[in-house]
Amino acid sequence: MPLKVAIQMDPIGPINIDADSSFRIAEEAQARGHELFYYTPDMLAYQEGRVTARGWPLTVRRVKGDHFTLGEMQEIDLADWDVVWLRQDPPFDMGYITTTHILERVHPETLVVNDPFWVRNYPEKLLVLDFPDLTPPTTIARDLQTLKDFKHKHGDIILKPLYGNGGAGVFRLDPNDRNLNSLHELFTGINREPLIAQKFLPDVSAGDKRVILVDGEPVGAINRVPAKGETRSNMHVGGRPEKVELTERDREICARIGPLLREKGQIFVGIDVIGNWLTEINVTSPTGIQELERFDGVNIAEKIWQAIEARVA
Repeated sequence: MPLKVAIQMDPIGPINIDADSSFRIAEEAQARGHELFYYTPDMLAYQEGRVTARGWPLTVRRVKGDHFTLGEMQEIDLADWDVVWLRQDPPFDMGYITTTHILERVHPETLVVNDPFWVRNYPEKLLVLDFPDLTPPTTIARDLQTLKDFKHKHGDIILKPLYGNGGAGVFRLDPNDRNLNSLHELFTGINREPLIAQKFLPDVSAGDKRVILVDGEPVGAINRVPAKGETRSNMHVGGRPEKVELTERDREICARIGPLLREKGQIFVGIDVIGNWLTEINVTSPTGIQELERFDGVNIAEKIWQAIEARVA
């Protein structure tokens, strides 16, 4: 059954069509006969009981530099649509959070993917706290002394913004590093949010594994290897994707978290695993579909749409 699908995402023009997961999701939807509508988060509105969006009918194609066509701008009532994709990138700030509050007013009659209530309540670096036995030692704090005590205990740590993404603002502080005070001043001067510190995992030199789950089930993984001289493995900052198989430990982690993700309507999720440890559960705007499809020859976007179509039906 053809569906009416609205996609809330960042500007479509600059995206890399060989890597962008939102593009791949739209491409597969179009191939399945679904109608596409695109709008940016700033065009979402609540109007006297209606949730609306101003945007454009969308057609996509895999042609670099000519990967989309927009129809005439129009305003739609999202209650009239079957599916809305919440796909803008973090930072997970009040603007992002407000979109989840607004979209919650049409869900689940209009299926919002992922469920906006639980996207809001399960930010990537916080949901892992529900599984302390699966994660490395972790502290979340704004207080400098608490962070100093954590570093003193573990020696070699990773410090990063609680609501960042793409590897931005991630620092390794080894036992000889003296920059914690300065970094604390820098971060606290930018915003009022806490920081997250985790014990450094040497296994990251072999890669940071991104495991994709669809409706709570693992469908494959890619390994992201840091560039030479880098601690961060994110592909946004030069990490190299490699083919990798799921291990028994990966499956154990997925078996623990999968039922919760499925229950809370988190259809498309990417988790990060370093060595044997779960470090993040990405529910806001996960990536990695296209790299996994190329390595494994499996249509992951098809599996995502099958899960969505089953829920709508």
